[in-house]
Amino acid sequence: MPDAMNALSRRRFLSTTGRATALAAAASPVLFHGGTSRAQGANERIVMALIGAGGRGGSHATGFAKLPGVEFKSICDVWDTRANGVIRDVKKIQGRAPKRVTDMREILDDPEINAVVIATPEHWHALATIWACQAGKDVYVEKCPSLWIWEGRQAVHAAAKHKRIVQVGFQNRSAPYANTARDYIASGKLGRVVLVKVCNLLGGQKFVPKPDAPVPEGLDWDRWLGPAPSVPYNPGRHLGWYDWWDYKGGALVDDGSHQLDLARHALGNPPHPRSVLCVGGNYGFRSSRQAPELQAITWDFGDFAMTCDSGNSTNHLRKSNGDERYGKKWPHWPSNAERIEIYGTDRLMYLGRHGVGWQVVETDGKVIAEDKGTHPDVWHRPNFLDCVRARKTPNSNSEEAHRSACLVHMANLSYRVGNRQLTLDPDTERFVEDSTAAKAANQLLRPRNRPPYEIPEIS
Repeated sequence: MPDAMNALSRRRFLSTTGRATALAAAASPVLFHGGTSRAQGANERIVMALIGAGGRGGSHATGFAKLPGVEFKSICDVWDTRANGVIRDVKKIQGRAPKRVTDMREILDDPEINAVVIATPEHWHALATIWACQAGKDVYVEKCPSLWIWEGRQAVHAAAKHKRIVQVGFQNRSAPYANTARDYIASGKLGRVVLVKVCNLLGGQKFVPKPDAPVPEGLDWDRWLGPAPSVPYNPGRHLGWYDWWDYKGGALVDDGSHQLDLARHALGNPPHPRSVLCVGGNYGFRSSRQAPELQAITWDFGDFAMTCDSGNSTNHLRKSNGDERYGKKWPHWPSNAERIEIYGTDRLMYLGRHGVGWQVVETDGKVIAEDKGTHPDVWHRPNFLDCVRARKTPNSNSEEAHRSACLVHMANLSYRVGNRQLTLDPDTERFVEDSTAAKAANQLLRPRNRPPYEIPEIS
């Protein structure tokens, strides 16, 4: 199988060069004191801080701290005891405990901090990114980079205006298997791509509303809400923010955004689609949650169609396990909850995120090409550091990440205005106002942030 052998050879080459790049990055110039560039020796460090000390934030702090040339100075979380475990783990790695901080502005005002990792709930991502860029910090921000289309575009403008490196946590863009999938598709061996089917059908349970309650000790609830509307403390909102439009927006914003971004990358980064139609609802558990239990979405890209089935009510499918994500086995594609199917006129490609890799099959199911991987954090974090040092565009740059995020936001808006089709003006990133639904959707492009958390308009 020549294609399979070539793919595997490319993977080994890229994997080796990826590790070499990470090591070489440690000896590159460093930026200190708000972006002032000066040459540094191999022993100089990039000083970093973490904003949001939850599970993913803690993983990033320890992951970055293990890389050459990195030191964490501060760990920030609005719940003052939440950072304890992260501080302990980072101290074990670097020999010095980072400072505990509860207000991110203390980090942004610190001239010794060069870069921040933003791992807050999604409603903070765009504003924290903009503030960090304005403060002269480079940014690694988790997905989804925004919660609203307009604020996402402002974050892109901020990165460009302040000449900041912004890497979004769409890790698959740093994976060698994602690049070989892109190259295979570009070679024409699938034929002309006519349909891309993205799956994000996860398990779940019925959403049960919780009553308001006293604010937990040590939690700054107002600061946790940040740009979102002011409401009484509610444990369902605080600990279950995934289900609420004000903070996240469901499974599509979470896992689904990874698959959609990987699909765009494999297809060569197509521009905005012409239109979107999302049909969905709380079909499975008949709950009262805001973000629906199921969504079926279609985007019209002109030359091909993309669909996504997303939700939290299909418990018979499952996400890829550790063996599948770390190169030991292939998934059973029909039961994989997060697969991507790319249909060409000649062949079909199955593509999996976070290390699963890809396989191309013919009519009889015969695999004629494939490339396996491993979880892409191993490449994505070093790529950010390399770009901070070299001042070059990162793999998941703010512009392409924003376009991927727009697929999510367009779909959710289509659902929120009554399961109606919406046509996009790609130049203005507004919907063509040819219907009452489109006019309503345009009212939801931009958040109504409360003082002092307003997102500035940046040009």
